[in-house]
Amino acid sequence: MTTANDLQPGTPFSGTAMILAAGRGERMRPLTDTLPKALLAVGGRPLIEWHVRRLAQAGFREIVVNHAHLGHMIEAALGDGTRYGAHLRYSRETVALETAGGVAYALDLLGAEAFPVVNADVYADFDYRLLADRVRTVLAQPECAGHLMLVDNPPHHGAGDFGLEGDRVRATGHPLLTFAGIGVYRRDFFSGVVRGQPARLAPLLRAAIARDALSGEHYRGRWVDVGTPERLAELDTALRREAAHVHP
Repeated sequence: MTTANDLQPGTPFSGTAMILAAGRGERMRPLTDTLPKALLAVGGRPLIEWHVRRLAQAGFREIVVNHAHLGHMIEAALGDGTRYGAHLRYSRETVALETAGGVAYALDLLGAEAFPVVNADVYADFDYRLLADRVRTVLAQPECAGHLMLVDNPPHHGAGDFGLEGDRVRATGHPLLTFAGIGVYRRDFFSGVVRGQPARLAPLLRAAIARDALSGEHYRGRWVDVGTPERLAELDTALRREAAHVHP
């Protein structure tokens, strides 16, 4: 659990994080007919494992993973997290509860007052210690409900989602940017979600934006929404080529 000591500059960070892995991955079929989307591999490693490793390296020692479709395969692949230097716990959903519903269902496992939530089906190369810093920032600002990572609009989502005015997320703006599927949230951000009922994240985000309670930043590094077999293959090829260049 994130403690008051974690807020002190220069102290080791030990926090809690959540990875969302309950999606069915319809656009990935037939690959996801026999394998959870989170276990599709890029660069020789399942998508979700990139997040687990980077979160653990950043000091997130407690990681909660939700799952539904073929979730037992995720548990078998990741185990209890010991080999990553973290403790993994699983939030098992009979049916996928959407983003906000999945987090609300897992709150008892999360425990912390603020924590990052990462979509398993995205890839980003930024230093996850940034998320530890953002947890500290959110906890230090009582009026802040959360913090979003925004990225340049990919070709398949040219319209974008949100704007930025300084460090505040806005519903409009020029340009609009795309929500990266990576954010930090206060626990009470999900207090209005009925546990066990599907609920989307977007309405909660828009309500927080309306009351000027959401901060954000523009991340300009590599980010990929691995939403189709084509994007999966492209990312896999790129990562393997880079690894071969570093370790010929």
